[in-house]
Amino acid sequence: MYLTASRPNIMFAVCACVKFQVTSKVSHLHAVKVIFRYLKCQPKLGLWYPKDSPFDLEAYSDSDYGGVSLDMKSTTGGCQFLGSRLISWQCKKQTIVANSTTEVEYVAAANCCGQVLWIQNQMLDYGYNFLNSKDFLGQ
Repeated sequence: MYLTASRPNIMFAVCACVKFQVTSKVSHLHAVKVIFRYLKCQPKLGLWYPKDSPFDLEAYSDSDYGGVSLDMKSTTGGCQFLGSRLISWQCKKQTIVANSTTEVEYVAAANCCGQVLWIQNQMLDYGYNFLNSKDFLGQ
């Protein structure tokens, strides 16, 4: 669990292997060994959380218009940072078929704003209020 949370570069491969953990075969064991060999050769890759980084909430979102040719649905992606610390990321196919690139971008921005609001509410539980900051209010 720690590796998939701190190493997004292996998350897809690990999730693909986990599907077969109950009925695993030799080929699945070989795939897991490949993941471990990769980790051994790339020990410095991953997410690092320096304590001296500023504590500002930043969020980014992007999308592609009609990226999946079978159903013409777009893909939305986003990531949220506290200073230089990546704390949340997502990528998913949109549930709608958009009529324009503008609509796709609005859906992506709405998803990102929803994630930011969730993070703000979580941080309120820890006593940190982003709602009072000047950057958030646009002042």
